[in-house]
Order: sequence, then structure tokens, then C-alpha cells
Amino acid sequence: MRLKFHFILVCKQESHKTLYKLVNWCKLTICNEDGKILCKNAFITDHEITSINVASIVRSGRSRWKIENENNNTLKTKGYNLEHNYGHGKNHLSSLLATLNILAFLLHTLMEFMDEKYRLLRAELPTRKTFFDDNTMDFMLKGLEIDMPPNSG
Repeated sequence: MRLKFHFILVCKQESHKTLYKLVNWCKLTICNEDGKILCKNAFITDHEITSINVASIVRSGRSRWKIENENNNTLKTKGYNLEHNYGHGKNHLSSLLATLNILAFLLHTLMEFMDEKYRLLRAELPTRKTFFDDNTMDFMLKGLEIDMPPNSG
């Protein structure tokens, strides 16, 4: 039974020659006025690609790539240390530690949406690494002399 889920993924033809025989694909190349290539991407999809929807498919593919790239960059360079291979243990320790890192990232992302104290602290301590170096939000708010708005958690 087909679940009717669709996909649009970044995928280079040179790296996935067999896959390109099974899916629809399109390429995007953006150049400046001098002809220098600024951006080059290729996208695969199960959608039929037409002259009417190709721009939409490329926009969707670029948006998905941007979100994925930014999240991976945050996990690698902003205090989560996901680039570390965690090659410890004999069975599944590395998977467990990577999973805990991703869960911490999820929690911090949710807190950005839901917690006023967290947002105030992140405004004053914009890098996550600096944020992780301190202990509690109340302590940091007091130390930074940030006043909490009335009726906030």
C-alpha cells in the first residue's frame, strides 16, 4: 500500500548514478555577473518535474538543505561536540552519546520557542558554548542583571 509520502532531497548525480536512473531530478546553478558559480545543487524527487513546478521543487529542496545544513553545523560546532566520534565502550555507547546530544539539541530548540528565561539568556549569551559553560538560568539572569518581565515563568 502506497503511503503517499513524497521526497525532495539533495543528491549529486556523480555520487548516486544508479539512483538517478530511478527518480526524477533537476539541477540548479547560480552564477554572479562574471559567471563565477556561487551555488550548485541537484535535487531528486518522486514528483513529476514540469516547467510549472520545477521552481517550487528547487525552492523546497534548497530550504530543506539549508535547515539540515544549519542543524548539522550547530551540532558539530556550537557546543554539542557531535563531530567527536565517541569511540568508547564495546557495544552501543557511541550511539547512546550521539542520541543524548541530539535530544539536548531538541530540548534547547523547544526552549527557544517556549521559555522566556532561556530566550533572554540566549540574547545575552548568543553562543551555545558560552551558555553551556554556566549552570542555571536564574543564576545567569541575576549575574547579567536581566530583569524578568512580569508574569513570566
